[in-house]
Amino acid sequence: MRKGLLAVAVVLVLGAGAGTAVVLSRPSADVTPAPTPTPSATPYPTRTPLLTVGPAAPVPTQEGLRAALAAALRDTGLGARVSLSVRDAVTGQELLDVLGDRAVTPASTAKLATAVALLAVRDQDDVLTTRVVAGARGEVVLVGGGDRRLTPADLARLAAQLRKAGTTATRVVVDDTLFTGPVLGPAWKPSYVQHGDVAPVHALELDEGRRSDREGAPRAADPALLAGHRFAQLVGARVVVRGTAPRGARELAHVDSPPLGTLVETMLTRSDNDLAEALGRQVALAARQPATFAGVAAGTAAVLARLGVQVALRDASGLSPQDRVSPAALTALLAIAVKDPRFGPVLSGLPVGGFDGTLADRFRSGPGGGVVRAKTGTLHGVSALAGLVRTRDGRLLAFDVTADGVRLGATARAQRALDRVATVLASCGCR
Repeated sequence: MRKGLLAVAVVLVLGAGAGTAVVLSRPSADVTPAPTPTPSATPYPTRTPLLTVGPAAPVPTQEGLRAALAAALRDTGLGARVSLSVRDAVTGQELLDVLGDRAVTPASTAKLATAVALLAVRDQDDVLTTRVVAGARGEVVLVGGGDRRLTPADLARLAAQLRKAGTTATRVVVDDTLFTGPVLGPAWKPSYVQHGDVAPVHALELDEGRRSDREGAPRAADPALLAGHRFAQLVGARVVVRGTAPRGARELAHVDSPPLGTLVETMLTRSDNDLAEALGRQVALAARQPATFAGVAAGTAAVLARLGVQVALRDASGLSPQDRVSPAALTALLAIAVKDPRFGPVLSGLPVGGFDGTLADRFRSGPGGGVVRAKTGTLHGVSALAGLVRTRDGRLLAFDVTADGVRLGATARAQRALDRVATVLASCGCR
């Protein structure tokens, strides 16, 4: 098991009966979270949960939860519609449902479904490989394997391998045919690409299609060709074209991505849309579906149905307003992840309230800091929070609260209201 890089542990007590606990790494309380670095300069964190033994803890009652949460759920910051599911993370028992079975737009909490589906069909130690193979005379083919976080250093390693082998090229062929179909998701806003939220989905990308490290910089319209041109500069080639690698072509060089488990952690901690779309296509391929948005939807639904959970996604990132998932489905997936070690990266990838990822600036005071671990979700009119929280008595709960009637300009207020719900769960015994 890979050791976590962060030093201090948060213990989330799972115990019923024997009292198993999950220990999850986080920074110590006196450390101010650093800004998220640019992808090309970022070491991939590994925060794999460790199993240990903890005391048994009482399970909250429905009446206790309803009474404790009543005021928080009436917060007008949540808008006109709010759905809530609270589940015991050890047994999977649903403890409180407030329209929790209603299919809602999940926004980025949909990434939880993508993560569980991926780890149900692929091993967390698997990698994505970018290859260079021989083409026609004077030609090399750069073949994308779906690693959308390929870095300039990776391209430099590929070029170095070619030089070491004495291979020269005057022409680079870009093969990004592993992914097919539309490169923008159903009902995605054009501004997503213009504002740097996501790049058009290709099997070959350099730094997720970023044109610069500036926050919010537009993404490239054709990230695969951009990567090809950067590689051509490194190998001294003058021509870059799109094409397909010859069948059975000899491999000249390759680089591997970090393990899929690490990519899942990164995707959840940072809410990385590009990684989500790449990993969703790995689900589609494993489910014998085409690596398209439709294939992702079909593959994810089929994989999760085998786990007993129903979802209706149109993409893997949650950017599509046409995605539909119920809060009860997401809490069921979280409870599955708690019990099955295959899904450890789902737990360790959840942002820690007040410390990192998309929760670095939330839960900075009060009982939720360091105790709430949750995936955020934000779209026009939608604010959501789904994850795990330890109660005052030490019981681990899975929760999802989604407000899908948030007024324009009220996102910050909605987030504060969501945080209040999670804080109540952290501070009460609810019995």
